[in-house]
Amino acid sequence: MTTESPRWFKSSYSDNGGQCVEIATNLAASRGVVPVRDSKDTTGPALGVSASAFASFVAGVKTDGFDIA
Repeated sequence: MTTESPRWFKSSYSDNGGQCVEIATNLAASRGVVPVRDSKDTTGPALGVSASAFASFVAGVKTDGFDIA
């Protein structure tokens, strides 16, 4: 069992406009999950996304897989 805590960070592309999410990728290997939370509510809930689902999401973003225009 691990007692590792999430190490939260925002993308370097965030412009600090308050519309950001934070993620903690340090738990992907040990727990198989990537926590995601609202950067404006750091004490609020976090959504646990499976590491594989998060990797698929990132791959889709990188290839413009979500472009609906």
